[in-house]
Amino acid sequence: MSGGSTSFDGVERRGLMFVLSSPSGAGKTTLTRLLIDRMPDLQLSVSATTRPMRPGEVDGKDYMFVDKPRFETMAKSNELLEWAIVFDNRYGTPRAPVEAALSAGNDVLFDIDWQGTQQLREKARADVVSVFILPPSAADLEKRLHTRAQDSDEVIRGRMSRASHEMSHWAEYDYIVINHNVEEAYSEVQSILKAERLKRERRTGLTSFVRGLQQELEG
Repeated sequence: MSGGSTSFDGVERRGLMFVLSSPSGAGKTTLTRLLIDRMPDLQLSVSATTRPMRPGEVDGKDYMFVDKPRFETMAKSNELLEWAIVFDNRYGTPRAPVEAALSAGNDVLFDIDWQGTQQLREKARADVVSVFILPPSAADLEKRLHTRAQDSDEVIRGRMSRASHEMSHWAEYDYIVINHNVEEAYSEVQSILKAERLKRERRTGLTSFVRGLQQELEG
């Protein structure tokens, strides 16, 4: 799944799938929003989910909210690039919008967990760049979960318990960012994306570009 677009320096390159994962509350949603707001040619993959809509969320923008039967149909008919069950809710990435974006040479940002990342890697390893976001401490993670004021104490305890298991998959990721400060973490994630966009193997137009330079020099 790759395409071609002309980058800032005039050399065509194929798009990539940029994955951010973290335990709940470690900051990946905030970093995702900053990346979408500030980075050019990056679009968010909107996941389908069976979980209830939260206050302020918009269907089709934050998530594609579907019921369980519809989600299961999507999974069985290969309409999802990846999917997983998290806290009894199903989350998945619709295939069609991502393939359309990559075929146009656009980068797609994924806010998914380790299970989804494994599935993406199995399907398109060369196009996947994965980053795992860690909190600086357990106390900081718990504070952030309480600050969100979206979940009950029981749910927060469940998220804290699950965080350790999620963190055990850190070594499966290409990059690790410790989120001490959101602006510093954003700067690190931004640097990763910029560097990955410049990788030789992704810059599909380099061969013709270099040949053109050689012809000018030899002519």
